[in-house]
Amino acid sequence: MLPWLNNDQFPLYLAPMAGVTDVIFRRLCKEQGADVMVTEFVSAEGILQRDDRTRHYTDFDEEQRPLGVQLFGSDGVRMGEAARKIIDWKQPDFIDINFGCPVNKVVAKNGGSSLLKDCPLLASVAREVAKAVPIPVTAKMRIGWDANHVNAVEVAKILEDCGMRAIAVHGRTRAQGYTGLADWDVIGQVADAVKIPVIGNGDIASGQDVEVRRAQTNVKGIMIGRAAMANPWVFKEAKHYLATGTHAPHASVEERFNFMRRHCQMAVERNAHMQELQTLRAMRNRLMNYTKSIPGGKWLRQRFSTIGSMMELEDIFAAYLDHQAAHIHEHATNDEV
Repeated sequence: MLPWLNNDQFPLYLAPMAGVTDVIFRRLCKEQGADVMVTEFVSAEGILQRDDRTRHYTDFDEEQRPLGVQLFGSDGVRMGEAARKIIDWKQPDFIDINFGCPVNKVVAKNGGSSLLKDCPLLASVAREVAKAVPIPVTAKMRIGWDANHVNAVEVAKILEDCGMRAIAVHGRTRAQGYTGLADWDVIGQVADAVKIPVIGNGDIASGQDVEVRRAQTNVKGIMIGRAAMANPWVFKEAKHYLATGTHAPHASVEERFNFMRRHCQMAVERNAHMQELQTLRAMRNRLMNYTKSIPGGKWLRQRFSTIGSMMELEDIFAAYLDHQAAHIHEHATNDEV
């Protein structure tokens, strides 16, 4: 058993998300209570070609443990070689294989969710990677290719037989992408069908969601993805709910602003070789995500869409507080009239 899944611990995983779960975001989510981390997926071929741009995806801080590096590819032997290289560089706690990515450029190379259509190839990838490395190997998958090919139970049994130590199941098909609802009935069937731990993933946005899915299925942990992009406090909120049965107060505007400021500052420091404008431009979407559920979020999003410096960030925060104060005053005046 993986140590973080021992003794009914029920860990909360931060889902690997390309372009999102970089070393900085993982550090921030760890502070908020995420238990287990997985890197953005990385190409096994990129690793073998000693591509520095690929290698930096495997970076992590010691505090982020337990952490896995996620690999994608379709040649098990090559992926095993890549996994060994990563272990030489980094010594992660586990290797995770991506059998879930729906993105065309990954699928076109026979990686990610395309392997759900080819069980013999999927089996050889899982088996070869597990054989090649001295640390645990886990897998992340979707429930099938499309609504007519939901084969998650069959795939999970194959992965268990091939030496996977845990499986994370996203309750959507490849065809769904991120639309529609995650099918937790299928996730539950997978958890019942195998002896290894199953981590459930899909539509988890609160502690109550975690509690409901834990009660309804035999999953041994929960993976949170897109909800954390807008609300990284979801891990803290979920743990509070699991411990007390009550909802924690949502992060205040001040807490959100402090978080945004820190995220941007850490990004600027990490990318010291780049101009501040470039770094802040890359942060625009992240900042816009953080405004969801803030009163007057639309006003903030308009301004974040063109942000180019840390000073501008402070100006936006100050202007927002003035804007909200004026808005409240206007409403109070109208009520008196």
